[in-house]
This record gives sequence, structure tokens and C-alpha cells, in this order.
Amino acid sequence: MLPPTPTRALVLSLALVAQAAAGPLASSKRGLVFTPNSSSPQDNLIWASQPSDLTWYYNYQEIPSPVFDNVSQSAFEFVPMMWGKPDDISDTAFLKTVKQLVQDRGVNISHALAFNEPDGPAVYGGSNIDPAVAAQIWVNNFEPLRKLGIRVGLPACTGAPAGLTWLKDFLKSCSEIVSDGGPTKNCTFDFVPLHWYGNFEGLASHMGEYAAAFPNKTMWLTEYNLNHQDLASTQSFYNTSAEYMDRLPLVERYSLFGAFRSDVSNVGPNAAMLSAGGELTDIGAWYLGRPGTGVHPTSGGGAFRASGCHVTAALAGTLFATAAALLSF
Repeated sequence: MLPPTPTRALVLSLALVAQAAAGPLASSKRGLVFTPNSSSPQDNLIWASQPSDLTWYYNYQEIPSPVFDNVSQSAFEFVPMMWGKPDDISDTAFLKTVKQLVQDRGVNISHALAFNEPDGPAVYGGSNIDPAVAAQIWVNNFEPLRKLGIRVGLPACTGAPAGLTWLKDFLKSCSEIVSDGGPTKNCTFDFVPLHWYGNFEGLASHMGEYAAAFPNKTMWLTEYNLNHQDLASTQSFYNTSAEYMDRLPLVERYSLFGAFRSDVSNVGPNAAMLSAGGELTDIGAWYLGRPGTGVHPTSGGGAFRASGCHVTAALAGTLFATAAALLSF
């Protein structure tokens, strides 16, 4: 190991600054959890503006968001979702709506999502559905979608341990329904959505548990973030988790929960991708595949920048090259 000389310390500092400035810039896995801003509708246009790495989005609904009507489905894929349960368990409105999108409007729907945090109470944003009820709704709406060639994901449970228990109960009930007293059959699904709010170590552990529970299935991280932490920790979490998921073939897609302004964020201001003034923060810019902006999350306007230097992707590359050259001596 080389001694911690002043030169080496400077080199390491340059490398860290470059890493923080650049972020993991490019990925085809990234999508948008779209929560429209009615009070500042101009914010909604940010997510489909170019350049952007975002290739898909969902909005907790079964129909596309009109703000993205001018963007093709091939460029920005809409993924319909059944958020909760209908009043009538035999209701197939979701199935009919998706069919209409495909057959009448010509929208190439290739994936569908089911039930937002069904193991969680409504007060915390969960859809709070009994596993047996969810199973019947699934059989009525999602099994037919697979016959149309649409890939479907399991319900997206919370990051709590109870989530896996709920899914096991759901699949057991689903199997009983499709078997109908005959030979045992199982409900079919193509990928496993996950939610996580917490540190990176917890995220990696959570993903490992699901990988063990559902071998040979890819996963979508449809909601995740480090909530209510300081800015440095939140940026570090984003960079580490994004690089981790980009490298893992097991992760098919992911969508950071944070596409809103910091002053209305329910995961803390530092986790938001837009500042209080509606500008992209570093995390927001990185997530779109752009260089960092230096905009502080609590900034109310464009003039304010986070303390420290604003480093572009080009400068980040120069810093990395300089660091590598100096370390070679």
C-alpha cells in the first residue's frame, strides 16, 4: 500500500470529486415513476425532454399520461398498472382497458404491473388487499394478458418482511383458483417488482432475499430511494445503487421515486430530483444521464448552486485521467 502522501491524497480527492460529479450516467434500464405536478405543470415536461436515459414510465394508472402523447411508445414505453382492487372482485375493467389500448389505439403494451404495496395500509400509500382477493382479481385480469403476449409482474410489496409472506399467500391462493380442484397449477408471472426505502446495504439484502425466493426471475425496482437523509449520503446512495443495478443482469428495470420538487417530497428534500424552484438537482440530472447541475435541492431559483465546484462530465473525465496518470508514478 502506498503511503498517504499529500500528492496521493490530492489524487484520491480528484477521483472522488470526478465520481460525485459524473454519477453513473448512462443506462437503458431507467424508468419514471410519474406523479404529475398540477400546480407547476411545466415540471411534467422535464421527464420526456432530451437528452434522457429514461425508456419507460408508469403512473399508477391503466391509461397513459396525456402530457406524453407526443412521445412514441417505442421511445418512452408506458406500462399500465392496476393500483388497487376494484369494488367488484369479478371486475375485468383493467383487462378491457389494456386490450383497448392495444386493439383500438394501437399502443404497443408489452408489460403490466399489479397492485401497489398490497401488504401495506392505506395511510402509508398501500393498497391493503387480502392475498386471496388479490389472487382472484389477478386471475381475472392478468392471466388473460399473458395469453396476449404481455409480460406481467407480481404485485409490488413493501420492503417490510411481511411483503414476502403476502406474496407467498397470494401465489398459494392463486394456485388454488387456477387448479380448481384438479391437478395443481400455478399462476404465471414474468418478473418481480420490488420497493425499498433505506440504505444500500438493506437494498442489496432485500434484493438477495427476493432473488432466492423467486429464482430465474428478473426484478424491477419500481420504487426505491434513501429517504430523509443528508445530501451527501443521498447522493452516495443513488450513485452506488444505480451502478449496482446497472451491472446486475438480474435487474431488468428500475425507477427512482423522486420525480417531484423537494418542498413537496414525502421522502425528504434531498431525495427529490427537482429543487424547490423546479430545476434538476444533481441526482435528477444524473438519473436522466446528464452531467450534474450543482443545484441544491432546497434552492428556490436558478442562481443558487450547491457549495463547491460545479463539475461537468468532460471535466470529470479529465479529473479521472489526471488521477490515473498521477497514481501510475
